[in-house]
Amino acid sequence: MIRMAMVAALAVLGFAVYLLTGPGPLDFNRTPPVGAASVPMADPTGVPASLAQASLIVRGEYLAKAADCVVCHTARGRAPFAGGLGIRLPFGTLYSSNITPDRRTGIGSFTDSQFLAAVRRGLRPDGAHLYPAMPVTSYRYLTDADALAIKAYLFSLQPVSTPAKANQLPFPFNQRWLMGLWLVLFNPDRHFTPDLRESAQWNRGAYLAEALAHCGECHTPRNLAFALDNRRKFGGAITAGWHAYNISSDRRSGIGAWQDTQVLAYLSVGHAQGRGTAAGPMGEAVDESFSKLAPEDLQALLVYLRTIPAVAEVSTGGPAIQTASLWPLRRVATTDRGRKIYAEACVGCHGSTGDSPISPYATLTGARAVNDPQGTNAAQIVINGMTRTTPAGIPPMPPFGAVYSDEDIAAVVNFVTGRFGTVAATLDSGDIARLRRQTAQ
Repeated sequence: MIRMAMVAALAVLGFAVYLLTGPGPLDFNRTPPVGAASVPMADPTGVPASLAQASLIVRGEYLAKAADCVVCHTARGRAPFAGGLGIRLPFGTLYSSNITPDRRTGIGSFTDSQFLAAVRRGLRPDGAHLYPAMPVTSYRYLTDADALAIKAYLFSLQPVSTPAKANQLPFPFNQRWLMGLWLVLFNPDRHFTPDLRESAQWNRGAYLAEALAHCGECHTPRNLAFALDNRRKFGGAITAGWHAYNISSDRRSGIGAWQDTQVLAYLSVGHAQGRGTAAGPMGEAVDESFSKLAPEDLQALLVYLRTIPAVAEVSTGGPAIQTASLWPLRRVATTDRGRKIYAEACVGCHGSTGDSPISPYATLTGARAVNDPQGTNAAQIVINGMTRTTPAGIPPMPPFGAVYSDEDIAAVVNFVTGRFGTVAATLDSGDIARLRRQTAQ
């Protein structure tokens, strides 16, 4: 009995060590070391060369856009950066904070050191810890200069008095002190250090992807402790009810088969011919962040992404609603309901063959959402629409969540993925109901 208990304890300890000793986001690089101890190179941090002589506030504005601050810190109907956005996680809902320079409800009273502590260490001025919805594990790589430039920009904005909304977290997740332990384990005090084995362009891309754009926070799966599992770096994950796709170099489930022009187009305008259109959180990231970056920064991102090792994403027949779990394969009977709904509501824009008669943005054939057998993003697009602005005044796709029932939406998504994709999704009304809850405001 004692021996069994010791074995069990060792197993638990071994699993804990496995969780806590995972690789860092840049530890994947296996490039042979250079011979010289140091190699002169351009500083990969900061702003692009075209803004090097700009004012601190202008530089901070560019960096804030690269960090996509406005998306998380702006709720529908509120002023930009005034907070209040509900961020749904598997263990509850968090509400983003007001980061305008209002002294009472915002960050107007923050000193430089307090701002750095909040951004990089997840520590508020009152000593309380921030939840990991704030990507401190990525922002820890920001330089002091870049973080304080962002602060200067935020402090140049109009103060907005907006009290914080109370988080909706059950016990024990509502105990902020637990976050202190989590941050000790998963947010070591490291800063970005250029890899002298790689080019200045690669290092610039690494800084953009890992520090500012914090790509891994959505695209890297999480372990049971809700920390990034960099053993499957950029291998795809479910985030806030949307599928953040695999962006590793895997040719089947990642972007390894994408042409460079397709990757750059997707980042700059949110659409890649033959690959689909960005929607949901990624659409917001394109509109508010990636599309604002200098061409040379997008090129640096591409160079870096091309070196991420291939990770084959596990695909199932149903949507992975929660980050840490995948739904088992289920078979749902196919009926004519989806075909009829498509004919009455979708064919006018998307075409009978999936090749849109009005815009490449509405073409379904080749689109990643349609070729995903989980059907998660296709369902979310039907439910919530696509509010992004498209070229040539083409109206965005409206939401149909209030028009059609859960059964109807499941039927049309199963039809679309089967008709225009490679494998039909097998969603049912329960899946759609869960997806609705994940994105409800």
